[in-house]
Amino acid sequence: MYTLLSGLYKYMFQKEEYCVLTLGLDNAGKTTFLEQTKTKFCKNYKGMSLSKITTTVGLNIGTIDVGKARLMFWDLGGQDELQSLWDKYYAESHGVIYVIDSTDEERLAESKDAFEKMISSEALEGVPLLVLANKQDVENCLSVPDIKTAFSDCAPKIGKRDCLVQPCTALTGQGVNEGIEWMVKCVVRNIHRPPRQKDIT
Repeated sequence: MYTLLSGLYKYMFQKEEYCVLTLGLDNAGKTTFLEQTKTKFCKNYKGMSLSKITTTVGLNIGTIDVGKARLMFWDLGGQDELQSLWDKYYAESHGVIYVIDSTDEERLAESKDAFEKMISSEALEGVPLLVLANKQDVENCLSVPDIKTAFSDCAPKIGKRDCLVQPCTALTGQGVNEGIEWMVKCVVRNIHRPPRQKDIT
Protein backbone atom coordinates (compact mmCIF):
# COMPACT_ATOMS: atom_id res chain seq x y z
CA MET A 1 0.00 0.00 0.00
CA TYR A 2 2.83 2.40 0.91
CA THR A 3 4.47 1.83 -2.48
CA LEU A 4 1.20 2.60 -4.26
CA LEU A 5 0.68 5.80 -2.27
CA SER A 6 4.31 6.79 -2.72
CA GLY A 7 4.00 6.29 -6.49
CA LEU A 8 0.77 8.29 -6.57
CA TYR A 9 2.37 11.13 -4.58
CA LYS A 10 5.29 11.27 -7.01
CA TYR A 11 2.93 11.28 -9.97
CA MET A 12 0.70 14.02 -8.55
CA PHE A 13 3.13 16.28 -6.70
CA GLN A 14 6.65 15.72 -7.97
CA LYS A 15 8.52 16.44 -11.16
CA GLU A 16 11.65 14.74 -12.35
CA GLU A 17 14.31 17.43 -12.41
CA TYR A 18 17.25 17.43 -14.82
CA CYS A 19 20.15 19.86 -14.61
CA VAL A 20 21.42 21.17 -17.95
CA LEU A 21 24.68 23.11 -18.23
CA THR A 22 24.84 25.92 -20.78
CA LEU A 23 28.47 26.44 -21.75
CA GLY A 24 30.50 28.25 -24.42
CA LEU A 25 32.75 31.29 -24.76
CA ASP A 26 31.63 34.70 -23.53
CA ASN A 27 29.40 36.51 -26.03
CA ALA A 28 28.31 33.25 -27.72
CA GLY A 29 24.67 33.93 -26.78
CA LYS A 30 24.17 31.56 -23.82
CA THR A 31 22.11 33.95 -21.69
CA THR A 32 20.05 35.11 -24.68
CA PHE A 33 19.30 31.45 -25.42
CA LEU A 34 18.25 30.88 -21.79
CA GLU A 35 15.97 33.96 -21.84
CA GLN A 36 14.33 32.81 -25.09
CA THR A 37 13.85 29.33 -23.61
CA LYS A 38 12.15 30.71 -20.50
CA THR A 39 9.97 33.02 -22.62
CA LYS A 40 8.86 30.14 -24.86
CA PHE A 41 8.29 27.49 -22.17
CA CYS A 42 7.11 29.51 -19.12
CA LYS A 43 3.59 30.87 -19.61
CA ASN A 44 3.77 34.07 -17.59
CA TYR A 45 7.46 34.83 -17.98
CA LYS A 46 7.95 38.39 -19.26
CA GLY A 47 11.72 38.14 -19.67
CA MET A 48 14.40 40.78 -19.78
CA SER A 49 15.12 42.91 -22.82
CA LEU A 50 17.43 40.81 -24.98
CA SER A 51 19.31 43.92 -26.09
CA LYS A 52 20.25 44.66 -22.46
CA ILE A 53 21.86 41.29 -21.70
CA THR A 54 25.46 41.69 -20.61
CA THR A 55 28.33 39.25 -20.14
CA THR A 56 27.63 36.67 -17.42
CA VAL A 57 30.03 36.84 -14.50
CA GLY A 58 29.31 33.70 -12.52
CA LEU A 59 26.02 31.92 -13.03
CA ASN A 60 22.47 32.44 -14.31
CA ILE A 61 19.81 29.90 -13.35
CA GLY A 62 16.53 29.22 -15.13
CA THR A 63 13.85 26.53 -14.83
CA ILE A 64 11.27 25.29 -17.32
CA ASP A 65 8.73 22.45 -17.26
CA VAL A 66 8.24 20.30 -20.35
CA GLY A 67 5.62 17.60 -19.74
CA LYS A 68 6.59 15.69 -16.60
CA ALA A 69 10.22 16.85 -16.80
CA ARG A 70 11.65 19.94 -15.17
CA LEU A 71 14.83 21.33 -16.71
CA MET A 72 17.05 23.48 -14.52
CA PHE A 73 19.61 25.43 -16.54
CA TRP A 74 22.96 26.52 -15.18
CA ASP A 75 24.24 29.19 -17.57
CA LEU A 76 27.93 29.61 -16.72
CA GLY A 77 30.21 32.50 -17.64
CA GLY A 78 32.49 31.73 -20.59
CA GLN A 79 35.43 34.04 -19.97
CA ASP A 80 38.80 32.34 -19.80
CA GLU A 81 39.13 32.68 -16.04
CA LEU A 82 35.61 31.32 -15.43
CA GLN A 83 36.02 28.18 -17.58
CA SER A 84 38.07 26.63 -14.79
CA LEU A 85 34.85 26.55 -12.70
CA TRP A 86 32.83 24.59 -15.27
CA ASP A 87 33.97 21.18 -14.05
CA LYS A 88 32.55 21.85 -10.56
CA TYR A 89 29.10 21.33 -12.10
CA TYR A 90 29.74 18.30 -14.32
CA ALA A 91 28.97 15.50 -11.86
CA GLU A 92 25.46 16.82 -11.14
CA SER A 93 24.48 17.64 -14.71
CA HIS A 94 22.15 15.57 -16.90
CA GLY A 95 22.85 17.37 -20.18
CA VAL A 96 25.12 19.98 -21.77
CA ILE A 97 24.23 22.73 -24.23
CA TYR A 98 27.37 24.14 -25.84
CA VAL A 99 26.81 27.45 -27.65
CA ILE A 100 29.07 28.55 -30.51
CA ASP A 101 29.07 32.07 -32.00
CA SER A 102 28.82 31.31 -35.73
CA THR A 103 29.88 34.87 -36.59
CA ASP A 104 33.18 34.74 -34.69
CA GLU A 105 35.54 32.75 -36.89
CA GLU A 106 38.55 34.31 -35.15
CA ARG A 107 37.68 32.64 -31.84
CA LEU A 108 36.50 29.33 -33.28
CA ALA A 109 39.77 27.60 -32.33
CA GLU A 110 39.44 28.98 -28.78
CA SER A 111 35.87 27.69 -28.59
CA LYS A 112 36.99 24.29 -29.86
CA ASP A 113 39.72 24.12 -27.17
CA ALA A 114 37.17 24.86 -24.42
CA PHE A 115 34.78 22.29 -25.94
CA GLU A 116 37.48 19.62 -26.16
CA LYS A 117 38.54 20.15 -22.56
CA MET A 118 34.91 19.93 -21.42
CA ILE A 119 34.05 16.83 -23.49
CA SER A 120 37.17 15.01 -22.26
CA SER A 121 35.96 15.06 -18.65
CA GLU A 122 35.03 11.63 -17.27
CA ALA A 123 32.40 13.32 -15.10
CA LEU A 124 30.39 14.05 -18.28
CA GLU A 125 30.64 10.57 -19.77
CA GLY A 126 27.36 9.55 -21.43
CA VAL A 127 25.72 12.96 -20.86
CA PRO A 128 23.67 14.19 -23.88
CA LEU A 129 25.24 17.08 -25.77
CA LEU A 130 23.44 19.76 -27.79
CA VAL A 131 25.78 22.00 -29.80
CA LEU A 132 24.10 25.23 -30.89
CA ALA A 133 25.48 27.04 -33.92
CA ASN A 134 24.12 30.40 -32.79
CA LYS A 135 23.60 33.69 -34.71
CA GLN A 136 22.64 31.90 -37.94
CA ASP A 137 20.68 34.99 -39.01
CA VAL A 138 23.91 36.93 -39.69
CA GLU A 139 25.09 37.00 -43.30
CA ASN A 140 28.30 35.06 -44.04
CA CYS A 141 28.24 33.28 -40.67
CA LEU A 142 29.73 29.81 -40.32
CA SER A 143 27.27 27.09 -41.33
CA VAL A 144 26.60 23.90 -39.36
CA PRO A 145 28.80 21.89 -41.80
CA ASP A 146 31.60 24.49 -41.31
CA ILE A 147 31.42 24.06 -37.54
CA LYS A 148 31.22 20.26 -37.75
CA THR A 149 34.35 20.27 -39.92
CA ALA A 150 36.22 22.58 -37.54
CA PHE A 151 35.31 20.38 -34.56
CA SER A 152 35.66 17.03 -36.40
CA ASP A 153 38.73 15.81 -34.50
CA CYS A 154 36.70 16.06 -31.24
CA ALA A 155 34.28 13.41 -32.56
CA PRO A 156 36.01 10.39 -30.93
CA LYS A 157 35.73 12.09 -27.51
CA ILE A 158 31.98 12.56 -27.95
CA GLY A 159 31.68 8.78 -27.91
CA LYS A 160 28.30 7.04 -27.91
CA ARG A 161 26.38 9.79 -26.14
CA ASP A 162 23.38 11.49 -27.79
CA CYS A 163 24.72 14.48 -29.74
CA LEU A 164 23.05 17.03 -32.02
CA VAL A 165 24.45 20.10 -33.80
CA GLN A 166 21.53 22.51 -34.20
CA PRO A 167 21.39 25.81 -36.13
CA CYS A 168 19.98 28.51 -33.90
CA THR A 169 19.30 32.23 -33.60
CA ALA A 170 18.81 32.90 -29.91
CA LEU A 171 17.84 36.52 -30.56
CA THR A 172 14.77 35.55 -32.63
CA GLY A 173 14.15 32.16 -31.01
CA GLN A 174 14.79 30.15 -34.19
CA GLY A 175 15.90 26.61 -33.32
CA VAL A 176 15.23 27.03 -29.57
CA ASN A 177 12.14 24.79 -29.35
CA GLU A 178 13.71 22.02 -31.42
CA GLY A 179 16.87 22.04 -29.30
CA ILE A 180 15.01 21.95 -25.98
CA GLU A 181 12.59 19.22 -27.08
CA TRP A 182 15.54 17.09 -28.26
CA MET A 183 17.35 17.62 -24.95
CA VAL A 184 14.27 16.64 -22.92
CA LYS A 185 13.95 13.37 -24.85
CA CYS A 186 17.63 12.57 -24.31
CA VAL A 187 17.84 13.31 -20.57
CA VAL A 188 14.64 11.37 -19.85
CA ARG A 189 15.86 8.24 -21.62
CA ASN A 190 19.43 8.39 -20.24
CA ILE A 191 19.36 5.67 -17.56
CA HIS A 192 22.94 6.46 -16.46
CA ARG A 193 21.86 9.78 -14.87
CA PRO A 194 18.58 9.36 -13.00
CA PRO A 195 16.63 12.58 -12.33
CA ARG A 196 16.28 14.37 -9.03
CA GLN A 197 12.75 14.32 -7.56
CA LYS A 198 11.40 17.79 -6.81
CA ASP A 199 8.09 18.78 -5.28
CA ILE A 200 5.93 20.75 -7.69
CA THR A 201 5.74 24.37 -6.61
